[in-house]
Amino acid sequence: MSVRTTYQISGMTCGHCVTAVTAELTALPGVRDVQVDLAAGTAEITSDSVLPIDEVRNAVDEAGYQLAGIDA
Repeated sequence: MSVRTTYQISGMTCGHCVTAVTAELTALPGVRDVQVDLAAGTAEITSDSVLPIDEVRNAVDEAGYQLAGIDA
């Protein structure tokens, strides 16, 4: 079974932003797929299990952006 979670990310403005966020989130253990939507300011992550929020936040921070929330 996989888990799909959508995160709100602030600060993304271009294609490079999408690439950077995608790369950092894809590197997290258990992540199967990452879809970043620049216009919506979201990243949808499909993973093997629920990811610790601190790991997601750190990955987004490493890419240079801010985790603004989680969509239920």
